[in-house]
Order: sequence, then C-alpha cells, then structure tokens
Amino acid sequence: MAQRIQIRLQPASYRSRPVESEDVEPDHLLVLVHGILASPSDWKYVEAELKPQLGNRYLLFASAVNSYLNTFNGIDTAGKRLAEEVGFVVKRTPSLKKISFLGHSLGGLFARYAISVLYKSPSGAVSLTENQSLVEELERRGEKNVHDTRQKATIAGLEPLDFITLATPHLGVRGRQQLPFLLGLPVLEKLAAPLAPFFVGSTGRQLFLTDGKASDPPLLLRMATDCEDGPFISALRAFKLRITYANVSYDHMVGWRTASIRRESELSKPPRRSLEGYKHVVNVVDYPPIESLNPQFEEGTARAKEAVQSAPTSTKKAAAYHDILEEEMIRGLQQVGWRKVDVSFHAALWPFLAHNYIHVKQEWLHYEGAGVIRHVVDTLANKDEQTVVKSKL
Repeated sequence: MAQRIQIRLQPASYRSRPVESEDVEPDHLLVLVHGILASPSDWKYVEAELKPQLGNRYLLFASAVNSYLNTFNGIDTAGKRLAEEVGFVVKRTPSLKKISFLGHSLGGLFARYAISVLYKSPSGAVSLTENQSLVEELERRGEKNVHDTRQKATIAGLEPLDFITLATPHLGVRGRQQLPFLLGLPVLEKLAAPLAPFFVGSTGRQLFLTDGKASDPPLLLRMATDCEDGPFISALRAFKLRITYANVSYDHMVGWRTASIRRESELSKPPRRSLEGYKHVVNVVDYPPIESLNPQFEEGTARAKEAVQSAPTSTKKAAAYHDILEEEMIRGLQQVGWRKVDVSFHAALWPFLAHNYIHVKQEWLHYEGAGVIRHVVDTLANKDEQTVVKSKL
C-alpha cells in the first residue's frame, strides 16, 4: 500500500553548516546527468545551490561525455560512456567512499544503464535479486544487518546512497499523452514513432519501444529486470533511496505517469497547494517494493511488436503493444521501493516551460523551479534530520 508522507526539512536558506576546511578531501561523489541535446552547463544553478549546503565532502561532477548530439546514439551507448566516465573520476579521486546520481529527463535513463555497468556484488555477498521483498521489509523495520548486506553491493566500487531522477521517461514515450507536446492527438502520436529515429537516432527507437528485432524485448523492458544486458534492478536496489520527481502537467516532453512510474489508474488529481518552503512541490508519496514476477516478453508481445514495426502508424496496434509493455515495465521497476515527488507548475506565468523549470536549466528563464531544487538539496543535505509523518492514502 502506498503511503503519503510529509517530510519536514529545515530549508537550506535557514540552515547553517559548520565551517569546513577547504582542504577536506571529498568522500561522496554526486554525478549530475543532463538530458537530450543538453550539456553540463544545464547544471550551473543546481551546482550553485548544492555546494554551500553539501560542503566539501561532496564532489559534484556534471557529466560531459554525452553532450548534445551524443544523446542520439542510444541509451545503452550513452550509459556505457557515462559508466566509463564515472569510473575515471573515481580512479583519480581515491578519497571517494560513496556515490549518488541526479539525472534530468533522458539523463535519468543514461544513469540507470550506467549503474548496471558499474554494479558489483562481491562473491560471498547475499544476492539482492533473491528474497527481495524480505530484504526491503526488514530494512523498513530498521534492521541493521540489512544495511550491512546492502553495502556489500557497490557502484563503481563505492557505497551507493541516492538515485534521483527529474522528469525522466522511465516507461518510454510511446502511449497516450506520454509525449505531451503531441497534445494527445492520435494523428500526431501515430506519426511520432516512425519519424523519431530520423530526428533522435537509436535513442528515438528505444524511447518508442520499437528497437531491435521483433523477437527481442525492447531495451527499456530489459532495463526493468536483471538480464544478460545487465543487473538493472539489483543496481537500483543497491541504493538506499530512489526518488522520482515528475511534472503532473504542462511538461511538453515527458508525461506524468512515465516520469513517476505509475499506471494511468494510479494517477489522481494532485493537490494544488505547494508544500511549505518548496514552491510547486505538491505531493510526496513513498511506494514500498512489491514482490512480483520479472517482466515477460511473450510470443504474443513479440507479434504485437512486429505488427507495430511493420505498420508504425497504426494507433490501435501501437496502443495494444504499449499497454502490454507498460504493465511489464512497471511490474519490474516496482520490485524496488520509490519515493515519488509530484511537481505542479500550474500557477507559473509560463507553465509550458515545466520540463526545464524542474531543474532550472537557465536561472533567468526557469527560476520557477527553484523550490523543486531546494527540495532536492534539502533531501541530500538534511536526510538524517528529516521528520517523516506517514498516513495511509
């Protein structure tokens, strides 16, 4: 059962930090991963907000290896590049002990792929793919030995702590209103999939779930389980906290349910009032892990994929295929717990800039998202001081 939680954080602007020596060596790597057709400069505002609150113990690293057109080469290719880049940073900074990720939009998918490459569970450690519901249940009860077991799994040889995504299309963009700038119009949605590869290359096919042979599951479905391509779920589970931030409306690039990993039936009318101290953050919900079968790609699904590939403009066939895949991806990803943060820019002067507001891409234009970034900063900087009040939805 999902639980609505209210997190009381002392806002960064009122919190003082002890003065740290400038020669303190960083022990926590925070990797910032930008989205499509973007660059490390997208994180200037976020870095400026993070540095005073996180202090010198954090090493902020804005990934540059997938800038601009390199985002078109495929999620897997970009994820491998990112993994190599992170490995290089870790190697040249021996003081590092912990690692976290913050990804915007497509960058969240790059990060999910990269952590599967960087994941390592030493021989003799308890497999995190086995008895997963028991592990998560013991953790919620505060059992210390569960954390000891979890820490045996590493990302790039470091202890994984936080994995956070902002407006990331975890379920792809194929489906009704998953790519909002198409306005939910069938005539536009049925043209988007066949045209996507011409504009965004392999990444487009993967986002529309039409990549690979008809007999092969698409990449995003494989990324919802542990498979030959990588231990995707084990890598996610290794993190102590996983958070999605999702725009409930006005995001022209990424729909609410794909960004928050929810079914259509799980979406309800969001609150219109912001949480105190965090403008435009309207809801925070903890979703515990759900034990379920791993995602399947059955013969019928393969036939549906083949039909979509041969007739990409068929709205009916595309809808049936996507419905199957969406459910399978959700079942896979819900095997780990998520904190889901809903964001609403309905009161902003230009709400249609929501996709870039959520990470304040350019401070002068996207400052409406400052409250969201403050929420991210306080979650990272003040987690040990959080007061969590839970109530059933």
